[in-house]
Amino acid sequence: MSITVNLYYHGKNGSARAFAEEMERSGIADAIRAEKGNLQYRYFVPTDDSETVLLIDSWADQAAIDAHHQSPMMRQIAALREQYDLHMEAKRFVSMDVPQSDEQFLRK
Repeated sequence: MSITVNLYYHGKNGSARAFAEEMERSGIADAIRAEKGNLQYRYFVPTDDSETVLLIDSWADQAAIDAHHQSPMMRQIAALREQYDLHMEAKRFVSMDVPQSDEQFLRK
C-alpha cells in the first residue's frame, strides 16, 4: 500500500509554474525525493489550465507523510507558497494492486 496526494496549486500570471520551477531549481524538490518513504514527487501542468500546477506526491505510508510534514522543508515550502500567492486543493488516494481484469487495458 502507498498513499498518493494530488496537490493542485492555483495561481495567476504564471505564479504556479514559477513556484514549481523554483522548487526544482532550489533543490527542495530533490531533498523531498530523498526523504525516507518518498516514492514520487513530480510537477505537471494540465493542458487545459496553464495557471494550475499538479504535484503528484506519493509516500510509502502515513508515517512517512507525517515525518515529511514535520521536516524543516515544510517552512520553506509554506514561505514559497505565500511568496507566489498560491491557493491549493488536495485529493488523496490509497493504492491497491491492479486487478487482473484491468491488465488487458494496460499497454506495456
